[in-house]
Amino acid sequence: MKKLKNKDFSIEQTAITGLLIIHLPVQYDSRGWFKENWQKDKMLHLGLPDFNPIQNNISFNDKKGTTRGIHVEPWDKLVSVASGKVFGGWVDMREGNERKVVSLELNESTAVFVPRGVGNSYQTLEDKTVYSYLVNEHWRPDGEYSSVNLFDKEIGIPWPIPEEESIVSDKDKQNPILKNASLIKKKKVFVTGGKGQLGNALKKYYENADFFDIDTFDITSPKSYKNIDWRNYELIINAAAYTDVDGAETNRGRKIAWEVNASAVMLLSKTARENNITLIHVSSDYVFDGTAKDHDEEENFSPLSVYGESKAAGDIAVQLAPKHYIVRTSWVVGEGKNFIKTMRELALKKIKPTVVDDQFGRLTFADDLANAIYYLVNNKCEYGIYNFTNDGPIMAWSDIAKLVYEKMNLSPSYVKSVSTQEYYSGKSGIAPRPLNGQLKLDKIIKTGLTPRDWQIVFDEYFKKLKEKK
Repeated sequence: MKKLKNKDFSIEQTAITGLLIIHLPVQYDSRGWFKENWQKDKMLHLGLPDFNPIQNNISFNDKKGTTRGIHVEPWDKLVSVASGKVFGGWVDMREGNERKVVSLELNESTAVFVPRGVGNSYQTLEDKTVYSYLVNEHWRPDGEYSSVNLFDKEIGIPWPIPEEESIVSDKDKQNPILKNASLIKKKKVFVTGGKGQLGNALKKYYENADFFDIDTFDITSPKSYKNIDWRNYELIINAAAYTDVDGAETNRGRKIAWEVNASAVMLLSKTARENNITLIHVSSDYVFDGTAKDHDEEENFSPLSVYGESKAAGDIAVQLAPKHYIVRTSWVVGEGKNFIKTMRELALKKIKPTVVDDQFGRLTFADDLANAIYYLVNNKCEYGIYNFTNDGPIMAWSDIAKLVYEKMNLSPSYVKSVSTQEYYSGKSGIAPRPLNGQLKLDKIIKTGLTPRDWQIVFDEYFKKLKEKK
């Protein structure tokens, strides 16, 4: 077992993933003892999940030998002893996991964090034992519950007091043996923008996910949220956005941009906060004015457009959820309409496009962005804001266009390079763009994830495009 310590507490990891033993400091004197049974800051610092407890249950056990369980419930719990001593036993009943078993003796100086889907049981070793459960859900009649027989030989919990001398309820005596017991399904992932470039890329990483789009879940409508049982989800990924930058400058588009990019994100953040769900939100370099050499995660907002303002407001809303990641990106390329496909289609027709040469950044391929999101969650990286694009040289849009034309065996001279001012000269309703969209990648690289060079991924992507034709 790996033990983590601070001045007062220590936590051990066990053979069951997520099942943690917490050693509590107890102060004894002539009057008895005192302990901090639940100390959020200290325990979370040592690695206990922020499980957001909402109810405390107490079980008084009059006689030594009282044996309860094995109960499997769809919530996390912190179990401990307020008086007396117990022998505890736990078995992993989560779908997809091995049926590992852990057992140990608990007194006032020991607590155990039991994750959702791990069966919990105990046997009292003294009279007048008081056992405490701190849980993060209320019992509900439609919940997913399971149970296993306490004395199943396949589980083999080494109870100090044998079955014939134990006090067991009639209900617990009827619990099924392990091979007949039901397993607890994993919580799912809720993805918005499921039909978009990132949404499609995320399907590779989250098979156990529900993908929604505007036709199946309206993220802007409070009524939509009431139709979802959020207790079944552990993660929300918001891949939905209103991205018509120029359209957002119109009266109608301005309203939609703020509804989708800001108000809806507030609803998602509120839902995540109330249901103890991790929220991932995808942001944009358009929250900046593009005047910095490169943009790090600490830079203050300075949006130039309505679209940029609405995205900045969404970023603020996300941070009201305690468990959140904001993944800020730019120049996304994936399935569906995108710049590379557009340039390739023009090249096929030998059309000579005009492309701006003073807007700079890096491409972000949707598959790599989906992988970064998965990486942050799977590795339990610190919550907060992370920039992510592919790595490699900073390029202008015109450079990307020329590269496409070269791949199509055409001269890059087909692409006419102009400034942003020239490109939009005489056009109305055009949103101002940040000229420098370079996002600094140091923070995400420090987590251990090294973004691939966009040039390498570009070649792979372009090859796939040619194979589809």
